[in-house]
Amino acid sequence: MTPTPVGMRCPECSGEKTRIVSGPAAISGAGDWPATKVLIGICVAVYLLEILTGTGGLGAGGSAVLANFGVLGAGVAEGEWYRLITGGFLHLSIFHLAFNMVALFFLGRILEPSIGTVRFLGIYFASLLAGSFGAILLSGSFVNTVGASGAVFGIFGATFVIARGRGLDHIASQIGLILGINLLLTFTISGISIGGHIGGLVGGLACGALVVAGEKGRLGRSAGPIEYSAMAAIAIGSFIGAIAISEPVPGGFSDALAGFPYGITIAATMALAGLGGLNKGRRPYPVGHRKARWHFSNSRK
Repeated sequence: MTPTPVGMRCPECSGEKTRIVSGPAAISGAGDWPATKVLIGICVAVYLLEILTGTGGLGAGGSAVLANFGVLGAGVAEGEWYRLITGGFLHLSIFHLAFNMVALFFLGRILEPSIGTVRFLGIYFASLLAGSFGAILLSGSFVNTVGASGAVFGIFGATFVIARGRGLDHIASQIGLILGINLLLTFTISGISIGGHIGGLVGGLACGALVVAGEKGRLGRSAGPIEYSAMAAIAIGSFIGAIAISEPVPGGFSDALAGFPYGITIAATMALAGLGGLNKGRRPYPVGHRKARWHFSNSRK
């Protein structure tokens, strides 16, 4: 063995250069990030569909897709439970879309390769559903919320926790600073869905803590299955909770399971092909005596 500045090495290896990795690569490595690309692609495709069904221009205003697929508790209470998922793929404007997709692009490139695609998707959808629950909880059933912000806040939170757990404090500090600025904007700018952002963040922090616990051996030898099960529990709990707190339109049908067969078809179609326009003929909610408000980015108009 030959002594070197980085320790004892075999004679054959002592002449080789040691590759030192720092910064984002230390957490992400050189892996690919396919889920991030697909998620961005779906959001862009759905936004193009919104433009086609809107009132003209590059904005999505007046689109039947927004009315029929946003996170609206009144609709959820009437069986349109798929809104809890599809609302996370809708955006009001090209700037709204760009803001969320740029954040997802940078965060996904860091986080997905470092924890694997399955875990990344688990965090993303658990955060998305937690954000939908938070939006309905704090905004009520007659506010239509759209945007990937809940899921993006969850990815922010998970990246922060995992970086800290791996001792990458410099990365955690950078993520924490950006997250703090976004939280400040959430509470100070009128029209932003506080519930959507905070709900997604809480979901992401919880999922990130699960990943760190597994890496540190706190979940035993079955860390992987426990992590996946716990993430699924967060997602399902948020889903059921959102249905439970949703209020129907006065005098409307309130069986939240009535739309199950139809809803699963729509959700799958939007996720795979962005064909949410199939539902454009359905009446927008609410149709009672109260008028819907909007939260997008999640901000509201």
